[in-house]
Amino acid sequence: KKFQEERIESFSEIEDRLETLKKSLRLAKIDTTKHYRDNPTSYAVVYGTDLIGDYLNDMETLLQQ
Repeated sequence: KKFQEERIESFSEIEDRLETLKKSLRLAKIDTTKHYRDNPTSYAVVYGTDLIGDYLNDMETLLQQ
């Protein structure tokens, strides 16, 4: 029973982390927008959105039944 409760609780912990990540994503987007506004010819990658997207794809794959 304790094992099952811990497994179920881990979903809540992940949901909390995802909420924190959403806030971080918003801030990163703002930071990136400012960077490109201040440096209109820049091709710099401010945050690795491609890698973040790959991790999200992995998470989606893990959650498919």
